[in-house]
Amino acid sequence: MVASVSLGVGSLVWVEDQEEAWIDGEVVSVNGEDIKIHCTSGKTVVAKSSNVYPKDAEAPPCGVDDMTKLAYLHEPGVLHNLKTRYDINEIYTYTGNILIAVNPFQKLPHLYDSHMMAQYKGAAFGELSPHPFAVADAAYRLMINEGISQAILVSGESGAGKTESTKLLMRYLAYMGGRAVAEGRTVEQQVLQSNPVLEAFGNAKTVRNNNSSRFGKFVEIQFDQRGKISGAAIRTYLLERSRVCQVSDPERNYHCFYMLCAAPKEEIQKYKLGDMRTFHYLNQTNCYELDGVDDCKEYIATRKAMDTVGISSEEQDAIFRVIAAILHLGNIEFAKGKEMDSSTPKDEKSWFHLRTAAELFMCDVKALEDSLCKRVIVTRDETITKWLDPEAAVASRDALAKIVYSRLFDWLVDKINNSIGQDPNSKCLIGVLDIYGFESFKTNSFEQFCINLTNEKLQQHFNQHVFKMEQEEYTKEEIDWSYIEFIDNQDVLDLIEKKPGGIIALLDEACMFPRSTHETFAQKLYQTFKNHERFSKPKLSRSDFTLSHYAGDVTYQTEFFLDKNKDYVIAEHQALLNASNCSFVSGLFPMSNEETSKQSKFSSIGSRFKQQLQALLETLSATEPHYIRCVKPNNLLKPAIFENHNVLQQLRCGGVMEAIRISCAGYPTKRPFDEFVDRFSILAPEVLNGSTDEVTACKRLLEKVGLEGYQIGKTKVFLRAGQMAELDARRTEVLGRSASIIQRKIRSYMAQKSFTLLRRSAILIQSVCRGELTRKVYEGMRREASCLRIQRDLRMHLARKAYKVLCSSAISIQTGMRGMAARNELRFRRQTSAAIVIQSHCRKFLDLSEYRKLKNAAITTQCAWRARVARRELRKLKTAARETGALQAAKNKLEKQVEELTWRLQLEKRMRADIEEAKTQENEKLKSALQDLQLQFKETKNILMKEREAAEKAVKQIPIIQEVPVVDHELMDKLNAENEELKALVNSLEKKIDETEKKYEETSKLSEERLKQAVEAESKFIKLKSAMQMLEEKISDMESENKILRHQTLVTPAKGVLEHPFTLATKVLENGHHANEVKSNESQNIFPPKSYETPDGKPRRPPTDRQHEDVDTLMDCVMKDVGFSQGKPVAAFTIYKCLLYWKSFEAERTSVFDRLINMIGSAIENQESNDHMAYWLSNTSTLLFLLQRSLRPAGSTPVRKPQPPTSLFERMTMGFRSSPSTVNFAAAAAALETVRQVEAKYPALLFKQQLTAYVEKIYGIIRDNSKKELGSLLALCIQAPRTSKGSVLRSGRSFGKDSSTNHWQGIIECLNSLLSTLKENFVPPILVQKIFSQIFSYINVQLFNSLLLRRECCTFSNGEYVKAGLAELELWCAQAKEEYAGSAWDELKHIRQAVGFLVIHQKYRISYDEITNDLCPILSVQQLYRICTLYWDDNYNTRSVSPDVISSMRVLMTEDSNNAVSNSFLLDDNSSIPFSIDDLSDNLQVKEFSAVKPVTELLENPAFQFLHE
Repeated sequence: MVASVSLGVGSLVWVEDQEEAWIDGEVVSVNGEDIKIHCTSGKTVVAKSSNVYPKDAEAPPCGVDDMTKLAYLHEPGVLHNLKTRYDINEIYTYTGNILIAVNPFQKLPHLYDSHMMAQYKGAAFGELSPHPFAVADAAYRLMINEGISQAILVSGESGAGKTESTKLLMRYLAYMGGRAVAEGRTVEQQVLQSNPVLEAFGNAKTVRNNNSSRFGKFVEIQFDQRGKISGAAIRTYLLERSRVCQVSDPERNYHCFYMLCAAPKEEIQKYKLGDMRTFHYLNQTNCYELDGVDDCKEYIATRKAMDTVGISSEEQDAIFRVIAAILHLGNIEFAKGKEMDSSTPKDEKSWFHLRTAAELFMCDVKALEDSLCKRVIVTRDETITKWLDPEAAVASRDALAKIVYSRLFDWLVDKINNSIGQDPNSKCLIGVLDIYGFESFKTNSFEQFCINLTNEKLQQHFNQHVFKMEQEEYTKEEIDWSYIEFIDNQDVLDLIEKKPGGIIALLDEACMFPRSTHETFAQKLYQTFKNHERFSKPKLSRSDFTLSHYAGDVTYQTEFFLDKNKDYVIAEHQALLNASNCSFVSGLFPMSNEETSKQSKFSSIGSRFKQQLQALLETLSATEPHYIRCVKPNNLLKPAIFENHNVLQQLRCGGVMEAIRISCAGYPTKRPFDEFVDRFSILAPEVLNGSTDEVTACKRLLEKVGLEGYQIGKTKVFLRAGQMAELDARRTEVLGRSASIIQRKIRSYMAQKSFTLLRRSAILIQSVCRGELTRKVYEGMRREASCLRIQRDLRMHLARKAYKVLCSSAISIQTGMRGMAARNELRFRRQTSAAIVIQSHCRKFLDLSEYRKLKNAAITTQCAWRARVARRELRKLKTAARETGALQAAKNKLEKQVEELTWRLQLEKRMRADIEEAKTQENEKLKSALQDLQLQFKETKNILMKEREAAEKAVKQIPIIQEVPVVDHELMDKLNAENEELKALVNSLEKKIDETEKKYEETSKLSEERLKQAVEAESKFIKLKSAMQMLEEKISDMESENKILRHQTLVTPAKGVLEHPFTLATKVLENGHHANEVKSNESQNIFPPKSYETPDGKPRRPPTDRQHEDVDTLMDCVMKDVGFSQGKPVAAFTIYKCLLYWKSFEAERTSVFDRLINMIGSAIENQESNDHMAYWLSNTSTLLFLLQRSLRPAGSTPVRKPQPPTSLFERMTMGFRSSPSTVNFAAAAAALETVRQVEAKYPALLFKQQLTAYVEKIYGIIRDNSKKELGSLLALCIQAPRTSKGSVLRSGRSFGKDSSTNHWQGIIECLNSLLSTLKENFVPPILVQKIFSQIFSYINVQLFNSLLLRRECCTFSNGEYVKAGLAELELWCAQAKEEYAGSAWDELKHIRQAVGFLVIHQKYRISYDEITNDLCPILSVQQLYRICTLYWDDNYNTRSVSPDVISSMRVLMTEDSNNAVSNSFLLDDNSSIPFSIDDLSDNLQVKEFSAVKPVTELLENPAFQFLHE
């Protein structure tokens, strides 16, 4: 694959090894063609240079996700890359657009959950880590965008994971093409549930796999124009029939047999089953159960899956009855009969199983016995019945079991296809092919021959596709590729399937002759193909032959070729099961015209399989193919074991090495210009001097090194095989010379450093000695000074002590004298003050007595005068009361009319319901009668057609028998009579149908008329009800007016009432003390004073009309942007003041709230403008806060106002308390006047709930708009822009830094714009904090998930890049301050810790506890393991964490594998509403609204004068 290259000493190479297949080492010496290599395992080997391949020393330690990126595309490089990735649980790898899947033999649910499917949805192929979802998404996108059908080919040997990969593909396609809401069973559900059904009947345990598919499967999923699944079809190929009767240890039979034996007891008793170990078809092996599989649960799950795909319960019972019959068939043993070469059931046990099988097949016991023990031979002259010996009877029994199971499996596939259905209008489909891989065993029979033919065909298709992809890349890059030869295997295909001289044709010819044996067939092959290059005869065998396939030589044994190629049903078996009383069993064996004779006819399985294969390839040729190659890492079926020889053989069988050979025939090494310059510019640094672009630099570099045969494309450099190794060898030489220079410089530097250190040490020792001498002299001088100081301080202490004793004595004497004088003065002042108090109390008592006399006299006079005035007013009120009684009578009359109309409407509704019920019953009866008549008509019509066909057949058969012409006149007359009766019956049925149709039309007309009448009555009832409501409102207005007038007459003096009736009433309401004395205060609050006459005496409009006009005016005003006042929204405050004044909160019925909700809904229809949304978020949240503070549910305890102070002492105390902060209490009083509590009714509480919903909706719109804007920028911010040496030297500067800051600067600008918008609209800070917290959480999720899904992001340089961007976000949070940013910075904890881990040096020294406790405490084990395994250093080539840490993580992941929560390593974005009304209420203050001014436009309106208060 790689041309021979010159390798020097020190080069890293791969060399073949018998144990490890390939092993790496370092070249020690080169002697001509012989190369001595020291391997990493410790041994030293000598190999030829042609058998040695170069190793890439700069390959990432964790491998590459696409093997086309390998510097050396050869066998050991591919194997090592797969092994490296498998060791870190990266089981998927690309080779171009081919996905290689290595079976992990353990559950990895985090790779396949719905969140992972959402990540791959719409992602470009290769952007994320390799995955089957990426292949399925690429196929789906190509189909949708280009309208081309797609095919995904999944291949691999048994146990490689083909079936699981197919399930994943179908799951993803169902996820993409599924319908959101559907009734009943959907197409995608049926497609997915067809897998467990086919697995139960077509899968079995083999040596290599516990769930091996013993058939090939091609699933066609059809899509409509919208990309939704509209139909599907399943094709199967070459079911392994022989497994039903022959099972080798330690394999198992098909799963369905074991499921049925483990079914519930009632099922087992119904089918007369017992222990599975008692059945011959199951006890040929010692394996009955599978680890971790409960056959009873699998049986129940299979029955549920059958329900989903449309198999009825009766059909399911019939299916399992047939399965049980096959098991009983296998237990029938035969012994020699009475006649010669005859056979009969051996004993009573065999007879029991024979009778049970006949009972389950619902056929005659004797007929079943004869079909097994006898054969009927039809000759020209007679029919001969031949007995079978016991061996032949056993073969007949097994043949019956195999054909029944084969027909049952075919029926299941047809039933699933018919149930799912196919869309005839579908133009595009995606096919998923799950088919067996190349097989080569010690014994290879006809099944392996057919399987390998399939793989040869698919390999030819695969080679053509790979060659086509190579051509497309070369054409795209505009390079010459015409001389590249294509590797083809057409000669092997011609050898097998060519007519008339191919192997299959010769096999069919041998099967046609009764006396042919496998030996004669083998001799025919030897004679025909003795000179063919691909065919050979083994030396020690007389009937085997060897074919040279693309994956290696395979020797086939022809012993059973002839028997397995014959596909026919024994005539006795066909007749027996066709005559079964069970329609299901007889349906499996329909009797066609060709099978009416008692003759068994031959049909070739090989030819039929070849035709199916040809049809499959035609389908694949009409589609765009995608390939998944499944690989089994070991034969032990255990995780974490990678067997190199086993994997290498599978790569060869899977065609991966063939694809590499095709690639190597052209240009196997393809490097982008920047990578090529980065890697090899060291060979000729001068090519970068003055270079303007990388293409020119690459050309000059290649010319400088003297390579030939390379090609320069548009974006890449294309090198022939071996040229990359040659360049690396030269690069190694340059690096070696450079290393010598570096070593020389370092040694010089170390010597100089050592001399400098010695010199500094000598100087330091000298300085220490001198310092010690100086310190001793200084110590003596210090002692002398200390002695002098101690003496001085002692003398000072003694003198100060004597002075203090004298001073304290003098002070004590002075204190006693002054105290005595002060006590005398205090005694005199107390006597004086007591005298003054006695005088004041005496004067107060005299004045108070005089005041009380005057007050009692005045009150007596006022009471007499007010009683006189009240009696006069009472007479007037009695007169007015009589007029009110007349209105009350009119109201009672209207109420009686409304009650009567209501009763009539209810009666009409009951009559309508009775009529409708009678009509529906009559319609149902008529429909059922019509259906019965139609069924009778169809039955009679079918009988008539059958009779006519029988008559036509009889007429056609009459002319054939010419010797004895006989006509049965009685039969003809009978048929004619029956024909006439049937015609008469048909005519009568047609008449009855016409009559029922006429009755149905009449009843439908009658029901429509009654429906119209009911609707009219209901509309009249609604009108009357509205009129009654208007009258009730007028009456209530009049009653309230009367109450106010009565109150005014009781309170107001007579003179004031007569002269100024309305002015005094207003004054009474304004006076707080008088209002508290009035008992009807509530009526004043609920019904304000109203007058229906203007000062001119003209009548005014009713109050309801005026209120509607006021509401319209308010709506028109607040729909405009009326701005803000004192940092609060004017519109919300104005609406609140109006609702409070209109008493809307306390009304039982009002339409104001509905109109407000409709206004807000229409205002936020334009959801794209965050500025507009922020304005309404500010208004709605403020209005909601005011409602929360004001509304009090009905029945709750009102807040009592404090009683005014009454006594002089209380008023003085209140004055003292309020004097320091009079301004604050005034502001609080104003705030309480602005927002006051009211008892809310149901409409107000409902309005509050609706307003809450709108606040949450507007909040979500602003948040989602910001996320959408940030989404495109985040995709650019996760990966640092690549810069190469050419780009650095271009124009003497680098553009990488500018572009990197631009992306993060875009995010900062976006955040600044949003913050500015929210500030300008005075959105409450608590909402701003929540918005930015969720936005930062979204940034955290997107960056962190991208880091875990894209390997190129887990690098040291990318960590530094993202860390710099996060620093910008931290700076923004600091500038925005906590008032608005809140805890937004804490939301980035995942990406902060992950990036912090990426930029740490010497990771291999860090322990697992340090990582989890100090560095990344918030990250889970799965997330840490993912980061550690994906990490690679593109700057300094440092290592990741140690293998011990990786193994510790892997152990913890295995222990937590059953925990569904911990399996997913990706984060989910939280889109919930993170605040409540209480949060909003706690963060706003009522006093902030005391200075807010309403809308200026409304202040000028006379109807809104109350806003001035």
